[in-house]
Amino acid sequence: MLERLFDSYAGDGFEVRLWDGTTWRPGAAAEPRFAIVLRHQGSLRAMLWPPGELTLSEAYVYGDFDLEGDLEAVFPLADLLLAEPRSRTAQLALARQLRALPATRRERPSEPRARLRGRRHSVERDRAAVDFHYGRSNEFFATFLDPRLVYSCAYFETEDDDLATAQERKLDLVCRKLRLERGDRLLDVGCGWGGLVLHAAERYGADALGVTLSESQAELARERIRAAGLEAHCRVEVRDYRELEGRTFDKVASIGMFEHVGEELLPEYFGRVRDVLRPGGVFLNHGIARPFWRPAKEGSSFIERYVFPDGELSPIWVSLRAAEEAGFEVRDVESLREHYALTLRRWVRRLERNAPDAIAAAGEPTYRVWRLYMSGSAHGFTTGRVGVYQTLLVKPDRGRSGLPLTRDAWYR
Repeated sequence: MLERLFDSYAGDGFEVRLWDGTTWRPGAAAEPRFAIVLRHQGSLRAMLWPPGELTLSEAYVYGDFDLEGDLEAVFPLADLLLAEPRSRTAQLALARQLRALPATRRERPSEPRARLRGRRHSVERDRAAVDFHYGRSNEFFATFLDPRLVYSCAYFETEDDDLATAQERKLDLVCRKLRLERGDRLLDVGCGWGGLVLHAAERYGADALGVTLSESQAELARERIRAAGLEAHCRVEVRDYRELEGRTFDKVASIGMFEHVGEELLPEYFGRVRDVLRPGGVFLNHGIARPFWRPAKEGSSFIERYVFPDGELSPIWVSLRAAEEAGFEVRDVESLREHYALTLRRWVRRLERNAPDAIAAAGEPTYRVWRLYMSGSAHGFTTGRVGVYQTLLVKPDRGRSGLPLTRDAWYR
């Protein structure tokens, strides 16, 4: 069965270890970078029947098999396993073999998957989606994020930069692109644990407001603001971006929140930001996008069910069009795809190194979900299956933008 499954694989070396200690390697394979460990006689069937991404992912999450070594290196092999057989005859032959395998599986614990109700992308359902993701506890996220708990891609000068340095450089890049100055009123939409508002107030003298839908994030962010003595210059509120009427800001940032808006609501999203931004004000929108050639998946995916319920990725041109239709001028677009792959690899290494603490904070299935999702995302950014962009937008004011003629000032 293993020979049939892997006869056309030409990637990194690997091995399969069975529950009885037997080890199998593909013929003439290189030294293994990873190992697939089948935990019981029904492991292979649990992984592959019925065929699909969710079946394979859930078999790992619930311990029907383990993955040792470099998890990112596993994903080309997963692509092979999830590819359609070459012919109908081959499909039927594979199905017969899989169904002939033992059907036993380990008892599965309570499932850490999303079960949302209500109208998609309503304020109430968005709150439930955020609570599902961030309800794992602040302690869990601290096992793999940098000390500031910045949960978006860092910005690297070299591939050897440490995570904390690269995240501070990203916060600086955002502030410089916004031309943030002392006294500027800054809004951070989806502020997380307050990393940007603290940085903007402390380093640039801004008066910063962050909004999040997560109570646990807001509570920790407020503790950090008090500890820094910055209550007069920055604050964090539990509030939806659609609930900001009557306020005006000089600069707005949205870092890693955009993916949760939903394509149908992009006109409203950009319109709401435009309404709270003064004429000539600058908006930096940072978000993940899928390439145009890669269509959106139909039905529930692993990430949709276990990580980011209701998350949607659109091609970059869709968001640019929505921004322009809302009245923004597009001034700059920068891809940070490689930077996100580097960030995710550091998160995975930290999570694996702190596995006992992560499991104590959120349980083993959640630890496995995050290890799988972040390794798979690193593979996606490396191969170009997903991208991430910083888009700089200006609310027109008779042609004046206040931006520099070149990018030089952003990088000095």
